[in-house]
Formats: sequence, C-alpha cells, structure tokens
Amino acid sequence: MTVYKLDVELNDLKLELLKMFRFVEEMIEQSIKALLERDEELAKKVYEADTFVDQAELDIERHCMKIMLKMQPVAKDFREVSTVLKVIPDIERIGAQASDIAGIVPQISDNKVGCEKTHLPEMGRLAVEMVRDSVNSFIRQDVELAEKTIKADDIMDSKFEEVKQELINEIKENSAIADDAIMFMMIVKYLERIGDHAVNVCEWTDYNNSGEHRKF
Repeated sequence: MTVYKLDVELNDLKLELLKMFRFVEEMIEQSIKALLERDEELAKKVYEADTFVDQAELDIERHCMKIMLKMQPVAKDFREVSTVLKVIPDIERIGAQASDIAGIVPQISDNKVGCEKTHLPEMGRLAVEMVRDSVNSFIRQDVELAEKTIKADDIMDSKFEEVKQELINEIKENSAIADDAIMFMMIVKYLERIGDHAVNVCEWTDYNNSGEHRKF
C-alpha cells in the first residue's frame, strides 16, 4: 500500500513539474511575440506571470519535502525526488528570464535593429525547443534526448556571439540606435541563459539515470 501511495505521489509530482515547465515555455514564446510586435499589453501579462512561477516553485518544493518526510523514499525513488528539487530552481530562472525580456519591451523604440529580423526569432525558437526537449528528457528520463539538447546549446552560444558582433557593428554605423542595441544585447543574453538552464535540467536527467552528476 505504501509503495502504491509513493508511486501516486511521484506521478503527481511529475504532473506539477510538467505544468510548471509548460508554463515557462509559453512565457518564452509570448515574450518574444510581445517584443517583435511591440505589444506592451502582452508584455505586461508575461512580466506579471512570473508570480505564478515563483508560487509553483514553492508548491513543488513543499510536495518534495512532504514525500521525503512522510514516505521516506529510498534508492531510485529518493534520487528522483532529490533531482526534482535540483531542477525547479532552473525552471524558475527560465521563467524569470522570460519575464525580464517582457519587461524590456516598453523600453524599446519602434526602430528595428538587424538581429530582430533574423537571429532573434531564431534564438527564441531555439530557446523554446531546448526547454521543451529538456522537459521531455527529464519527465521521460530520456538520456539520448538530453544529450541532443545539450549539444544544441553550442548553436545557442554561437548565435549569441554572432548577434553580439552584429550589434556592435550596427552601433558603429549608427550611434542613434545604441540604446535599443543595448536592450537587444540584454535580450539575447537572457535567451542564451535560458539555454544554459535547459542544459542544467538535462544534466540532472543524466544524474537521475546514472547516479553521477556529470558536467557536459
């Protein structure tokens, strides 16, 4: 009976985690949409949605503690609960960075910088894809998908460096866009950090399977 109850609790915990993951995934998509369309109302909704993410983090932490104290899981079950505790700060940071992107939207003019037409939408899609794959790798315990997602971070890092250089060149050519260019530099940095947090989730997926925390 106790084993059955533990299985039910672990399944409920995964559902809570999945809900939080999906929420921050949508926050990234909506923050980029708000940016590209200069939609300040949508940006405000995304910015304020971070409150839900913070509450979800607390709720999942409490659920983990409840399982630890009341059911005292051992071996693989203990490792599963402990890795959830390790993963949720990364999910919270992903939500916070999507919120930060939304918070920048009202500060940007209607002028378009070069990266906005090309690299920014691409980086946004890659960030969403990395988060989605990191979620699926963790929930399904799919190490192969985790490794694929970790490799995608090299593309994200490369794009960040490319956009950074483009923005520097644009400022040299037209100093009037300097303020907007700096804002966009912050945005692509937030996207690059989202990729880093997705990698962290994938590393915990690997740990949950191997029992070793390897840095990739």
